[in-house]
Amino acid sequence: MVKLNNVFICFLGMDDFKSVVVQLIVDGKAEEALVLLAKRYNVNTPKLKVGLPKGHKNVAYGCYTSKTETISVLNSDLLNNPLIILHEFYHHLRSRNVDKIHKGTEKNANKFALDFIKT
Repeated sequence: MVKLNNVFICFLGMDDFKSVVVQLIVDGKAEEALVLLAKRYNVNTPKLKVGLPKGHKNVAYGCYTSKTETISVLNSDLLNNPLIILHEFYHHLRSRNVDKIHKGTEKNANKFALDFIKT
């Protein structure tokens, strides 16, 4: 059971969970979606910010920085793009908590995000 905005949400299964997460992101509530994801996968909730770190501005729509546990997006329009938010959350999920080594691949991050979106 997860509490969101003072309401307890019970999920019947993973498909329901995925649908809620995607809908939250599309509705402009990416931070709430990240809280649910973090609770579901038992990890810290990543920070979310608009603006990419130096060196990423011309090559990506989103970026995950494991040192600060931050998902960055190129601009505010991308905050409601579930593909980008979920792709970067996958990198957060796969970064080791102790040494913050990135363990995910782009292909697997895309598969993770698309699996949520397909439901």
